[in-house]
Amino acid sequence: MPFRRLFPLFLGVVLSSAPGFAENTPPPQISKQTREEIIHAFNFELVYIRTNFPMGKTGLKIRKGVLAPSGEELRQLMSLWGPAAKPGDLARITEVQFKGDHIHFEINGGPIKRQKWYQRIQISGSGGATPITPSDPHANARGSFVDLYFDKYVPEMAGPELKRLLWPVFDFDSKSPLEAYLESVPPKVRDAIKNHYVLVGMNRDMVIYAKGHPPKKVRERADEVEYEEWIYGEPPHDVDFVRLVGDEVVRVETMKVNGQKIIRTEKEVDLGEAVAKKQQQEERPAGAPTLRRPGEEMPESHPADGTGTPPVAAPQPTDPSGNPVPN
Repeated sequence: MPFRRLFPLFLGVVLSSAPGFAENTPPPQISKQTREEIIHAFNFELVYIRTNFPMGKTGLKIRKGVLAPSGEELRQLMSLWGPAAKPGDLARITEVQFKGDHIHFEINGGPIKRQKWYQRIQISGSGGATPITPSDPHANARGSFVDLYFDKYVPEMAGPELKRLLWPVFDFDSKSPLEAYLESVPPKVRDAIKNHYVLVGMNRDMVIYAKGHPPKKVRERADEVEYEEWIYGEPPHDVDFVRLVGDEVVRVETMKVNGQKIIRTEKEVDLGEAVAKKQQQEERPAGAPTLRRPGEEMPESHPADGTGTPPVAAPQPTDPSGNPVPN
């Protein structure tokens, strides 16, 4: 075989074995599993803002580490439309979407006021169709967005790498109010909040940290008790109805996509008990000073009758003169 026909094959073998060849190979496209993991991990995440976000439909773009618009153009947009977020503000990622060659991240509800599913429900009558919950035409969206662009397609990546690429706009590493709040709640509540799950017995703040502010609230009255129903989600996804009486969740109803209804009313976390236990630990730290001698037990530590109170000795009998009678 002539050498000129063997040369391309020889060159390919040499290049494939050369240092750095693997690094120059394009990464695979992002898998469905990774997309779902990123959406689950980043959606509803609290972040500190590192740049100005203008309100309106002109969001930000990151391409090869370069942020646009920037400089004077960004200042003009901020002056024209007002700020959706400024450096140092705490914002929540409320939407993550994969779109061909970029990932779309919305903060604080995004730039468009979307109509909710319950606002599309209408009652028909002789006077025509009337929506049950009409939308406010004067309500403006207060959020914004950033698009993270890649070459041709979104490649496979891990969470830390994605956070690094978003560093021009989001700071994930600073201690957020969510992290500070999670340190003050019981472990069961902490795990539920991280998984965006509501437990019966939570308070309002815990629900908001777990699910965000409710898109829809309904006030009702049943059995002489007033309550609020917080509604999260819309078909074709699961819909959660969180019922609060006062500051406590008393019922959680989940309507699954397949039509299954799951209702939870049993208290799953007792905040009063958890707070009392924490206060007791704080009031009586380990190694606190005591007046007891080494090895001495307090009378109530081991009650003889098991009732939690120290046993009372029987009175000793006496004669009519008041003198003790020997046994």
